[in-house]
Amino acid sequence: MTKKEIVKAISEELGLTQLTTKEIVQKTFDAIIETLVTDRRIELRNFGVFEVKMRAARKARNPRTGGEVEVPAKFVVTFKPGKEMEAKVRVLEEEEARAEAARQERERQAAEVSRMSAPPHGSPPSVPPPTSFGGYPTN
Repeated sequence: MTKKEIVKAISEELGLTQLTTKEIVQKTFDAIIETLVTDRRIELRNFGVFEVKMRAARKARNPRTGGEVEVPAKFVVTFKPGKEMEAKVRVLEEEEARAEAARQERERQAAEVSRMSAPPHGSPPSVPPPTSFGGYPTN
C-alpha cells in the first residue's frame, strides 16, 4: 500500500478531502522522523516502537566480483511491532496454515481418485474392438 492509497482510504472513511488528509498523514510521518532524529526512539502504543540503532561495521561480499568489502558502521531504524499488531499478524499465519492444510488435503484426495481410477498395475491396456480396413466395425 502506498502513501497515496493510505490518504485515499482515510479521507473516504473520515469524510475529509484528500488534500487535508495528505497534510495530516505527512505531518504524522514528519513527527515520527523528527522524534527519531532527536530522541532516537518513538513508542506508539498498540502499534510498535521505532528505534535508531548503530549497526556495527562488518565484512560483506561484492556480488559482482565476489571480493570481500568492508561495510562501515551506520545508524539504522528498527521497528518492533506492538502486541496488537503481532496478534493480527498471527491470525494471518494461522489462516495461511489452514489454507495450506486444505490445499494438501485436496491434492491427497485427487491423487487417491487418480490412483483408484487407473487400471491395476501389470494389466494390459484396454484395446479398442477390431475394425475393418475403413475404420468401420466388422460385423
